[in-house]
Amino acid sequence: MERSGGALRTWPVQAVALLLLLVWGAPVLIPLLYALLLALVLHPMVAGLEGKGWPRSLAIGTALLLILLLVGALLGLLAWQVSLFMDRLPAAEGSVWERLDRWVHEVMERHHGAWWYSLTAALPGRVPTVLGNLLNGLFGMAFNAFIIPVYTALLLYNRRQFVAALAASVPADLAPRVPAILAKAVTTYARFISGMVRVYLIVGVLNSVGFLVLGVPYAVLFGLLTAIMTMIPYVGILFSSLLPIALAYTTTGSLWMPIGVITVLGVVQYLEANLIFPKVVGERLGLSTLASLVVIFAGGALWGVAGMILLLPLVSLGVLLAEDVPALLPLHRWLGGVPNERTPTVDRPTGT
Repeated sequence: MERSGGALRTWPVQAVALLLLLVWGAPVLIPLLYALLLALVLHPMVAGLEGKGWPRSLAIGTALLLILLLVGALLGLLAWQVSLFMDRLPAAEGSVWERLDRWVHEVMERHHGAWWYSLTAALPGRVPTVLGNLLNGLFGMAFNAFIIPVYTALLLYNRRQFVAALAASVPADLAPRVPAILAKAVTTYARFISGMVRVYLIVGVLNSVGFLVLGVPYAVLFGLLTAIMTMIPYVGILFSSLLPIALAYTTTGSLWMPIGVITVLGVVQYLEANLIFPKVVGERLGLSTLASLVVIFAGGALWGVAGMILLLPLVSLGVLLAEDVPALLPLHRWLGGVPNERTPTVDRPTGT
């Protein structure tokens, strides 16, 4: 009784300590957690190559090289589309600036230009801050692009030591089951992520075809972007759709074009949720809709976009682990899992 009372008294302190660790440790934790998720996805490939007699370092290097080639091909395709977008931007820019110019003049006439002059007076003092933030962001991206593969390789290379350390850290009755629990969770999670990559590719192709049929400019670029942003459930598709909708309207001046874009995105999202995902992935994984939304917005409040991308799969992985740990079954139930069933039936959050 005293132990439970002591736990109740100390959990607020532990929660605050965890929150402070997440906030202050973000520069270290974010690339490390990206590497952890990447290592989980690559683990089946690495283990398979090792089973065929490959040295561990060669298997890890090959898996990372394949991922880098895939990411490079995707970035190359996006860069090609962006270059086409920039080449043709002046034609669209003229239409946009004409409408923006009319709106600015209307607002300035209504408010006698007072707010505009105050804005232009304050702008020069903000330029150094903006440039500093831009340089910090570019440096952070370059550093993460280097350190994440390094972390991933080290996590994969030393994975047996980490499993042994985890087994030594849990109660004695649970320790013998740790390798099996982790193996099941990692295999299920890796299968789910590989299936989701195929889903995003199919969604990107369908979005691009729909935009091409409508005659939306830069259809492939926007089709791929909306598919990639679907990785952030609910929020991603909302924000990524704004640019093609706005561009479709400003370049044509017709309301039917943005309505067509919304229709294409809606139909593709419906197909993704009800046909593509069940056929390609099959096994559902994760949280209830309420838990997903709370995790997404909590991640955004903590770490911005990185938190929105990272926290949802990490919490989903925690739900998978909790399914096989009796002490954690209440957490599994609270987050939306169905205990004592091999395959959870809770709907995966979609981009709609």
